[in-house]
Amino acid sequence: MLPSFVARSRSVWKGPYFVQFPNLKESIASGTPIKTMARACTIMPHMIGARFMVHNGKEYLPVRVTEEMVGRKLGEFSHTRKAFTYRLTKNK
Repeated sequence: MLPSFVARSRSVWKGPYFVQFPNLKESIASGTPIKTMARACTIMPHMIGARFMVHNGKEYLPVRVTEEMVGRKLGEFSHTRKAFTYRLTKNK
């Protein structure tokens, strides 16, 4: 097997995506939300207690990070689709 083939494999470059948020500690202490469009960002343990405003494609939705969310993505907690509602109409 060629060494360059292993170095270019998907498992090497496809890893967790981390974002350094400015003033994260101050935001946790004061409770102010951080606006972000990084839905693919992996939630780390130092982000517990932070509040984010995550962009879902149209608007910013509030997300509060808890211990159960560590290791998952921010975008998993800001839904992009609306719930279906049925409206009865008269057929004429």
